[in-house]
Amino acid sequence: MAFAAIDAATCCMNPSLPILFADDVLAVVNKPVGLMAHASPMARDEDDFLVDRLRMQFAREVVLVHRLDRATSGCVLIAFDRDTAAALGTQFMQRAVEKTYLAVCRGWPAEIGVIDHPLDGGPGKPVKKPAVTAFRRLATGELPEPSGGFPTSRYALLECAPHTGRWRQIRRHLKHAVHHLIGDTSHGDGHHNRIFRARGIGRMLLHAHTLAFTHPRSGARIETMAPLDAEFAQVLAWFDWHRALLEESRHA
Repeated sequence: MAFAAIDAATCCMNPSLPILFADDVLAVVNKPVGLMAHASPMARDEDDFLVDRLRMQFAREVVLVHRLDRATSGCVLIAFDRDTAAALGTQFMQRAVEKTYLAVCRGWPAEIGVIDHPLDGGPGKPVKKPAVTAFRRLATGELPEPSGGFPTSRYALLECAPHTGRWRQIRRHLKHAVHHLIGDTSHGDGHHNRIFRARGIGRMLLHAHTLAFTHPRSGARIETMAPLDAEFAQVLAWFDWHRALLEESRHA
Protein backbone atom coordinates (compact mmCIF):
# COMPACT_ATOMS: atom_id res chain seq x y z
CA MET A 1 0.00 0.00 0.00
CA ALA A 2 1.28 3.47 -0.89
CA PHE A 3 1.24 5.89 2.01
CA ALA A 4 1.04 9.67 1.66
CA ALA A 5 4.47 11.26 1.71
CA ILE A 6 5.27 13.53 4.65
CA ASP A 7 8.34 15.70 4.43
CA ALA A 8 10.73 16.48 7.29
CA ALA A 9 9.39 20.01 7.77
CA THR A 10 5.84 18.74 8.22
CA CYS A 11 7.05 16.14 10.71
CA CYS A 12 8.77 18.81 12.79
CA MET A 13 5.64 20.99 12.83
CA ASN A 14 3.45 18.05 13.90
CA PRO A 15 4.91 16.34 16.96
CA SER A 16 4.21 12.74 17.88
CA LEU A 17 0.81 11.94 19.33
CA PRO A 18 0.55 10.66 22.93
CA ILE A 19 0.35 6.86 23.02
CA LEU A 20 -2.03 5.45 25.65
CA PHE A 21 -1.39 1.79 24.82
CA ALA A 22 0.61 -0.01 22.14
CA ASP A 23 1.87 -3.48 21.26
CA ASP A 24 2.75 -5.33 18.06
CA VAL A 25 -0.75 -5.33 16.56
CA LEU A 26 -2.66 -2.30 17.85
CA ALA A 27 -2.45 1.00 19.71
CA VAL A 28 -4.62 3.65 21.34
CA VAL A 29 -3.59 7.28 20.88
CA ASN A 30 -4.85 10.59 22.24
CA LYS A 31 -6.04 12.63 19.25
CA PRO A 32 -5.75 16.40 19.65
CA VAL A 33 -8.67 18.68 18.88
CA GLY A 34 -8.67 20.16 15.36
CA LEU A 35 -7.01 17.19 13.62
CA MET A 36 -8.99 15.43 10.89
CA ALA A 37 -8.88 11.64 10.78
CA HIS A 38 -8.07 11.28 7.08
CA ALA A 39 -8.44 12.96 3.70
CA SER A 40 -12.02 13.32 2.47
CA PRO A 41 -14.15 15.65 0.34
CA MET A 42 -14.71 17.71 3.50
CA ALA A 43 -10.95 18.19 3.97
CA ARG A 44 -10.60 20.78 1.17
CA ASP A 45 -7.19 22.42 1.57
CA GLU A 46 -6.11 20.35 4.60
CA ASP A 47 -2.79 18.52 4.40
CA ASP A 48 -2.44 17.33 8.01
CA PHE A 49 -4.31 14.15 8.96
CA LEU A 50 -4.30 11.78 11.92
CA VAL A 51 -3.65 8.67 9.85
CA ASP A 52 -0.63 10.25 8.11
CA ARG A 53 0.90 11.37 11.38
CA LEU A 54 0.47 7.89 12.82
CA ARG A 55 2.04 6.21 9.80
CA MET A 56 5.06 8.45 10.23
CA GLN A 57 5.15 7.99 14.00
CA PHE A 58 4.93 4.18 13.95
CA ALA A 59 6.72 3.76 10.59
CA ARG A 60 4.27 1.09 9.47
CA GLU A 61 0.80 0.50 8.11
CA VAL A 62 -1.96 2.05 10.24
CA VAL A 63 -5.68 1.28 10.03
CA LEU A 64 -8.15 3.51 11.89
CA VAL A 65 -10.57 1.18 13.66
CA HIS A 66 -12.93 4.07 14.44
CA ARG A 67 -12.90 7.86 14.05
CA LEU A 68 -13.54 11.01 16.02
CA ASP A 69 -14.85 14.28 14.67
CA ARG A 70 -12.22 16.87 13.92
CA ALA A 71 -13.45 18.98 16.85
CA THR A 72 -13.37 16.05 19.32
CA SER A 73 -10.24 14.99 21.20
CA GLY A 74 -9.34 11.75 22.94
CA CYS A 75 -8.98 7.99 22.52
CA VAL A 76 -8.62 6.58 19.03
CA LEU A 77 -8.03 2.87 18.44
CA ILE A 78 -5.77 1.82 15.55
CA ALA A 79 -4.54 -1.50 14.18
CA PHE A 80 -1.31 -2.33 12.38
CA ASP A 81 -2.82 -4.97 10.08
CA ARG A 82 -6.14 -5.64 8.38
CA ASP A 83 -6.98 -8.82 10.32
CA THR A 84 -6.62 -7.06 13.67
CA ALA A 85 -8.65 -4.13 12.38
CA ALA A 86 -11.43 -6.49 11.26
CA ALA A 87 -11.51 -8.26 14.64
CA LEU A 88 -11.73 -4.95 16.49
CA GLY A 89 -14.35 -3.71 14.05
CA THR A 90 -16.47 -6.73 14.91
CA GLN A 91 -16.32 -5.75 18.58
CA PHE A 92 -17.59 -2.28 17.70
CA MET A 93 -20.47 -3.77 15.68
CA GLN A 94 -21.32 -6.11 18.56
CA ARG A 95 -21.18 -3.15 20.98
CA ALA A 96 -18.49 -4.90 23.00
CA VAL A 97 -16.30 -1.79 23.06
CA GLU A 98 -16.96 0.54 26.00
CA LYS A 99 -16.53 4.26 25.36
CA THR A 100 -17.15 7.27 27.58
CA TYR A 101 -16.93 10.93 26.65
CA LEU A 102 -16.66 14.05 28.75
CA ALA A 103 -18.90 16.88 27.63
CA VAL A 104 -19.71 20.37 28.90
CA CYS A 105 -23.29 21.36 28.18
CA ARG A 106 -25.62 24.27 28.85
CA GLY A 107 -28.07 23.89 31.71
CA TRP A 108 -28.29 21.28 34.43
CA PRO A 109 -29.59 17.95 33.11
CA ALA A 110 -30.87 15.20 35.39
CA GLU A 111 -28.23 13.39 37.43
CA ILE A 112 -28.62 10.32 35.23
CA GLY A 113 -30.52 9.73 32.03
CA VAL A 114 -30.82 8.15 28.60
CA ILE A 115 -31.47 9.97 25.34
CA ASP A 116 -33.26 7.58 22.98
CA HIS A 117 -33.82 9.46 19.74
CA PRO A 118 -33.36 8.09 16.18
CA LEU A 119 -30.82 9.89 13.99
CA ASP A 120 -30.10 9.98 10.28
CA GLY A 121 -26.66 9.17 8.90
CA GLY A 122 -25.70 12.73 8.04
CA PRO A 123 -25.63 14.48 4.64
CA GLY A 124 -26.92 12.23 1.88
CA LYS A 125 -28.09 9.56 4.35
CA PRO A 126 -31.65 10.55 5.33
CA VAL A 127 -32.78 7.20 6.78
CA LYS A 128 -33.12 7.42 10.55
CA LYS A 129 -31.86 4.59 12.73
CA PRO A 130 -32.10 3.92 16.49
CA ALA A 131 -29.64 5.97 18.55
CA VAL A 132 -29.16 5.78 22.31
CA THR A 133 -26.85 7.77 24.58
CA ALA A 134 -26.67 7.28 28.34
CA PHE A 135 -25.29 10.10 30.49
CA ARG A 136 -24.37 10.95 34.04
CA ARG A 137 -24.07 14.45 35.41
CA LEU A 138 -20.72 14.66 37.19
CA ALA A 139 -20.82 18.30 38.31
CA THR A 140 -22.60 21.63 37.84
CA GLY A 141 -21.52 25.27 37.81
CA GLU A 142 -22.53 28.80 36.92
CA LEU A 143 -20.98 31.82 35.23
CA PRO A 144 -22.01 35.43 35.96
CA GLU A 145 -23.54 35.88 32.50
CA PRO A 146 -27.25 36.70 31.98
CA SER A 147 -29.15 34.02 30.07
CA GLY A 148 -32.83 33.39 29.43
CA GLY A 149 -33.93 36.09 31.84
CA PHE A 150 -31.70 34.79 34.64
CA PRO A 151 -28.65 36.64 36.05
CA THR A 152 -26.33 33.66 35.58
CA SER A 153 -25.70 30.89 33.03
CA ARG A 154 -25.72 27.27 34.18
CA TYR A 155 -23.43 24.54 32.86
CA ALA A 156 -22.76 20.88 33.61
CA LEU A 157 -19.99 18.34 33.15
CA LEU A 158 -21.37 15.11 31.74
CA GLU A 159 -20.06 11.62 31.20
CA CYS A 160 -21.73 10.31 28.04
CA ALA A 161 -21.77 6.69 26.90
CA PRO A 162 -23.11 6.17 23.36
CA HIS A 163 -24.73 2.76 22.97
CA THR A 164 -24.88 3.24 19.20
CA GLY A 165 -22.48 4.93 16.79
CA ARG A 166 -24.47 7.38 14.70
CA TRP A 167 -23.03 10.45 12.98
CA ARG A 168 -22.33 13.19 15.55
CA GLN A 169 -24.52 11.26 17.97
CA ILE A 170 -23.63 12.94 21.28
CA ARG A 171 -23.69 16.42 19.78
CA ARG A 172 -27.10 15.91 18.19
CA HIS A 173 -28.57 14.11 21.19
CA LEU A 174 -27.57 16.93 23.52
CA LYS A 175 -29.22 19.40 21.14
CA HIS A 176 -32.36 17.24 21.15
CA ALA A 177 -32.34 17.33 24.96
CA VAL A 178 -31.89 21.16 24.88
CA HIS A 179 -28.59 20.81 26.73
CA HIS A 180 -26.41 21.93 23.83
CA LEU A 181 -22.73 21.01 23.78
CA ILE A 182 -20.51 24.03 24.43
CA GLY A 183 -18.34 25.01 21.47
CA ASP A 184 -20.37 23.04 18.93
CA THR A 185 -20.84 25.46 16.03
CA SER A 186 -23.08 23.07 14.07
CA HIS A 187 -25.53 21.83 16.72
CA GLY A 188 -24.79 24.05 19.72
CA ASP A 189 -26.14 27.31 21.13
CA GLY A 190 -24.44 30.43 19.74
CA HIS A 191 -25.09 32.55 22.83
CA HIS A 192 -23.35 30.12 25.17
CA ASN A 193 -20.56 29.45 22.68
CA ARG A 194 -19.82 33.18 22.62
CA ILE A 195 -19.66 33.29 26.43
CA PHE A 196 -16.89 30.68 26.39
CA ARG A 197 -15.06 32.20 23.41
CA ALA A 198 -14.95 35.55 25.23
CA ARG A 199 -13.09 33.72 27.99
CA GLY A 200 -10.58 32.18 25.60
CA ILE A 201 -12.20 28.78 25.02
CA GLY A 202 -12.47 28.18 21.30
CA ARG A 203 -12.68 24.39 21.15
CA MET A 204 -15.72 22.13 21.26
CA LEU A 205 -15.91 20.64 24.76
CA LEU A 206 -16.23 16.96 23.86
CA HIS A 207 -13.46 14.51 24.75
CA ALA A 208 -13.29 10.74 24.22
CA HIS A 209 -12.12 10.03 27.75
CA THR A 210 -12.03 6.24 28.11
CA LEU A 211 -11.93 3.28 25.75
CA ALA A 212 -12.07 -0.39 26.77
CA PHE A 213 -12.01 -3.46 24.54
CA THR A 214 -10.89 -7.09 24.41
CA HIS A 215 -7.50 -7.67 22.83
CA PRO A 216 -8.13 -9.82 19.72
CA ARG A 217 -4.95 -11.85 20.22
CA SER A 218 -4.49 -12.27 23.98
CA GLY A 219 -8.11 -11.98 25.10
CA ALA A 220 -7.07 -9.50 27.80
CA ARG A 221 -9.33 -6.57 28.61
CA ILE A 222 -7.56 -3.34 27.65
CA GLU A 223 -8.68 -0.14 29.38
CA THR A 224 -7.31 3.28 28.40
CA MET A 225 -7.92 6.86 29.53
CA ALA A 226 -6.96 10.01 27.62
CA PRO A 227 -5.88 13.08 29.65
CA LEU A 228 -7.57 16.39 28.90
CA ASP A 229 -5.75 19.09 26.98
CA ALA A 230 -4.93 22.44 28.59
CA GLU A 231 -7.98 24.26 27.21
CA PHE A 232 -10.50 21.68 28.42
CA ALA A 233 -8.70 21.45 31.76
CA GLN A 234 -8.97 25.23 32.10
CA VAL A 235 -12.77 24.96 31.97
CA LEU A 236 -12.72 22.37 34.75
CA ALA A 237 -10.58 24.74 36.80
CA TRP A 238 -13.10 27.58 36.43
CA PHE A 239 -15.83 25.50 38.00
CA ASP A 240 -13.61 23.48 40.37
CA TRP A 241 -14.68 20.30 38.55
CA HIS A 242 -11.32 18.53 38.80
CA ARG A 243 -12.38 16.96 42.09
CA ALA A 244 -15.57 15.55 40.56
CA LEU A 245 -13.64 14.08 37.66
CA LEU A 246 -11.05 12.57 39.98
CA GLU A 247 -13.77 10.91 42.06
CA GLU A 248 -15.36 9.55 38.91
CA SER A 249 -12.02 8.13 37.71
CA ARG A 250 -11.50 6.38 41.04
CA HIS A 251 -14.85 4.62 40.76
CA ALA A 252 -14.56 3.78 37.05
